[in-house]
This record gives sequence, structure tokens and C-alpha cells, in this order.
Amino acid sequence: MTSTAKTPLPPAASATALDPQAEPFYLQVLQALDAAGVPYLVGGAFALAGLTGVERPTKDLDLFIRRDDFMRLDQVLAGTGLRSELTFPHWLGKVYRGPFFIDFIFASANGMNAVDEGWFERAGRDTILGHPVRTMSAEDMVWSKAFIMERERYDGADVAHVLRGCAATLDWPHLMERAGSHWRVLLSHLVLFGYVYPDERDRIPAWVMHELLQKLHDEMLAPPPATGRCQGTLLSREQYLPDLEHGAGDARLKPAGTMSAEEIAAWTAAIDNPPDK
Repeated sequence: MTSTAKTPLPPAASATALDPQAEPFYLQVLQALDAAGVPYLVGGAFALAGLTGVERPTKDLDLFIRRDDFMRLDQVLAGTGLRSELTFPHWLGKVYRGPFFIDFIFASANGMNAVDEGWFERAGRDTILGHPVRTMSAEDMVWSKAFIMERERYDGADVAHVLRGCAATLDWPHLMERAGSHWRVLLSHLVLFGYVYPDERDRIPAWVMHELLQKLHDEMLAPPPATGRCQGTLLSREQYLPDLEHGAGDARLKPAGTMSAEEIAAWTAAIDNPPDK
């Protein structure tokens, strides 16, 4: 029998390419938040590098916080002379110093995945610019990135890299519970993982695939729901606008979703008039 060796995983990285001119600003913010006891998690390219070994340059720093902590954070940073703003109240704030900025993220742009205490319980630890920090967990990174399927940005490769690097230690029961009624999104990424890495598809536990495929089988035997909603808007804010224009309901809108009509309108308007990011 011929055996094939799996491609080695990239070595874990504890840093990624930060703009050297922005480093004093980043460090100032991290130190100020720690001194004031405002909890945060480092995410984005830095956390991705630590989980996967995949490094890439980044123009900013992503910090994940609880929504309820933003006002306190705003006061702390104002005391250091920095300007912050609540850019999109349903998911994003920013702090600026000159041309540089840091994103403060407290949910996904579709209104899902609000940062809560569980994020901090699952957090990892690392060092950035010599400063100890807590970092976003693999589970939270997978589920946050799983829904990013814009025309100009698709995070499926990031999901695949996190799965490849962390599948053996991933809290699969938690991820399955987190998926809930959105299990098709998780299944789609796991199916693609086996396509991207055919020699490594067994990194995904068999019981996970069996359970999700059983859900698919059971769903096929049941009549479809009559919600009138398009859930594509949970994946892309722009590409399913024609469906809404033709009368479909928006899955982001309360009470089915978490966003108000005003929040959706502001986020849609930003397609043609984006902030710095």
C-alpha cells in the first residue's frame, strides 16, 4: 500500500507585518486599555498568524471588545488625547492617531456573533510589540469569518487555514452548538476544506461530518419553510440587494435578526462611501 505524507503545517507565528510607524500608537492603546482594566482580544491578521502560521501585512489592528465596554474605552482613550468614534453602532468603532487607526469590533457586520464573556474564556495568549495580550480563539475566528462572502472579500481561505492548523484541538461541540440553525454555513466550509486539502480531509472529525450530513438528509425530507426571507444578506451586504428589491425579507432585520432598519440602511450606504477600512 502506498502512503502519502501530509503537507507540513506552517510553523506557528507570533507576529505579523505591522507598520513600524504605527507601532507606538498601537502600544499606547494596548497599555492604556490594560491600565484601565478594559478587556479586549487581539484578532485580525495578528491572531490569524498565531493560529495558522500564515503571515501577511496589515494596515491596522483589530481589537475585539464587548459592546457595553465601548463608552468606557472611549473615555479612557480620550484621556490620552486620542479620537475615537462609534463608526457603525451595531458592530464597529475606531480610534485614530494621524493616518493610523485601530478597529474595535464587538459583533460581525451582519449583526451576529456578538462578543461576550465566552470569547474571553476561550482566548489564547501571545505577545505583540513586547506587550502581553489575549488573542481571539480558533473557534471564534472560524465562526466570525465563515459569514464573510462579499464580492471583494471572501474569508473562506482563512477559515480553511484555521481548520487545517487547529482542527485537532478545536472545540467541535461548541462550534456545532454555535452554528445552530446556520449549520449549512459551517457544512459548506467543511466540504470545501476537503476539496482544498484532499489529503487532509480526515482532520475534520468524522462525527462532525456525519451529524451535519444527517441534518441535511433530514431537512431534505421536510417541507421548506415559508419565511419569505433571504439569508444571503447574512453573507454579503451587497450581492443580495436585488432579492430585497424584489420583495424578499432581510434576515438581518429584527426580530429574525439583530439589526434595525436604520442600522441596515447605514451599513448599505457605506458600500459606496466606506470608512477608512
